[in-house]
Amino acid sequence: MAAFKQICSRCKKNYVLIQRRTPYPICMDCNMREVDQKVEDPEYEKLFKIPRDLYLKSKFLRDIKTNYLRFGDLTEKQIAAFKETVEKMQNADNPSN
Repeated sequence: MAAFKQICSRCKKNYVLIQRRTPYPICMDCNMREVDQKVEDPEYEKLFKIPRDLYLKSKFLRDIKTNYLRFGDLTEKQIAAFKETVEKMQNADNPSN
Protein backbone atom coordinates (compact mmCIF):
# COMPACT_ATOMS: atom_id res chain seq x y z
CA MET A 1 0.00 0.00 0.00
CA ALA A 2 1.26 3.48 -0.81
CA ALA A 3 2.39 5.73 2.02
CA PHE A 4 2.90 9.46 2.03
CA LYS A 5 3.73 12.26 4.46
CA GLN A 6 1.15 14.56 5.96
CA ILE A 7 1.52 17.25 8.59
CA CYS A 8 0.49 16.40 12.18
CA SER A 9 -3.10 17.38 12.96
CA ARG A 10 -2.23 18.62 16.46
CA CYS A 11 1.08 20.47 16.43
CA LYS A 12 1.12 21.40 12.73
CA LYS A 13 4.94 21.12 12.78
CA ASN A 14 5.99 17.52 12.23
CA TYR A 15 5.25 15.24 9.32
CA VAL A 16 3.77 11.78 9.76
CA LEU A 17 4.14 8.86 7.36
CA ILE A 18 0.59 7.64 6.80
CA GLN A 19 -1.45 5.42 4.53
CA ARG A 20 -4.63 6.35 2.75
CA ARG A 21 -6.86 4.93 5.48
CA THR A 22 -5.31 6.96 8.34
CA PRO A 23 -8.00 9.50 9.24
CA TYR A 24 -6.18 11.61 11.83
CA PRO A 25 -2.36 11.82 11.55
CA ILE A 26 -0.57 12.42 14.85
CA CYS A 27 3.21 12.68 15.14
CA MET A 28 5.19 10.65 17.66
CA ASP A 29 5.86 13.68 19.90
CA CYS A 30 2.15 14.53 20.25
CA ASN A 31 1.20 10.89 20.70
CA MET A 32 3.82 10.28 23.40
CA ARG A 33 2.73 13.44 25.28
CA GLU A 34 -0.69 11.86 25.55
CA VAL A 35 0.64 8.40 26.49
CA ASP A 36 2.93 9.82 29.20
CA GLN A 37 -0.05 11.05 31.24
CA LYS A 38 -0.41 9.57 34.73
CA VAL A 39 -2.95 6.79 35.31
CA GLU A 40 -4.86 7.11 38.59
CA ASP A 41 -6.44 3.62 38.84
CA PRO A 42 -3.94 1.24 40.57
CA GLU A 43 -5.06 -1.77 38.50
CA TYR A 44 -4.47 0.02 35.21
CA GLU A 45 -1.35 1.76 36.50
CA LYS A 46 0.21 -1.67 37.01
CA LEU A 47 -0.91 -2.75 33.51
CA PHE A 48 0.53 0.32 31.77
CA LYS A 49 3.80 0.35 33.73
CA ILE A 50 6.00 -0.98 30.94
CA PRO A 51 9.24 0.42 29.48
CA ARG A 52 8.73 3.58 27.43
CA ASP A 53 10.60 2.11 24.45
CA LEU A 54 7.82 -0.47 24.00
CA TYR A 55 5.34 2.39 23.56
CA LEU A 56 7.73 4.00 21.06
CA LYS A 57 7.92 0.79 19.03
CA SER A 58 4.22 -0.10 18.98
CA LYS A 59 1.37 2.10 17.80
CA PHE A 60 -1.02 -0.60 19.07
CA LEU A 61 0.18 -0.18 22.67
CA ARG A 62 -0.06 3.60 22.39
CA ASP A 63 -3.61 3.31 21.03
CA ILE A 64 -4.74 1.04 23.87
CA LYS A 65 -3.40 3.42 26.53
CA THR A 66 -4.89 6.41 24.70
CA ASN A 67 -8.27 4.66 24.62
CA TYR A 68 -8.06 4.09 28.36
CA LEU A 69 -7.16 7.73 29.01
CA ARG A 70 -10.00 8.89 26.77
CA PHE A 71 -12.77 6.53 27.91
CA GLY A 72 -11.64 5.52 31.42
CA ASP A 73 -12.00 1.76 30.92
CA LEU A 74 -10.95 -1.12 28.66
CA THR A 75 -12.66 -4.34 27.65
CA GLU A 76 -11.26 -7.71 28.70
CA LYS A 77 -10.19 -8.39 25.11
CA GLN A 78 -8.26 -5.11 24.97
CA ILE A 79 -6.50 -5.92 28.25
CA ALA A 80 -5.64 -9.44 27.08
CA ALA A 81 -4.34 -8.18 23.72
CA PHE A 82 -2.25 -5.51 25.47
CA LYS A 83 -0.67 -8.07 27.84
CA GLU A 84 -0.02 -10.53 25.00
CA THR A 85 1.63 -7.87 22.84
CA VAL A 86 3.84 -6.65 25.69
CA GLU A 87 4.90 -10.23 26.44
CA LYS A 88 5.73 -10.93 22.78
CA MET A 89 7.72 -7.72 22.46
CA GLN A 90 9.68 -8.39 25.67
CA ASN A 91 10.43 -11.95 24.54
CA ALA A 92 11.56 -10.69 21.15
CA ASP A 93 13.96 -8.25 22.84
CA ASN A 94 15.31 -10.99 25.16
CA PRO A 95 15.58 -14.19 23.08
CA SER A 96 17.44 -16.01 25.91
CA ASN A 97 14.25 -16.13 28.03
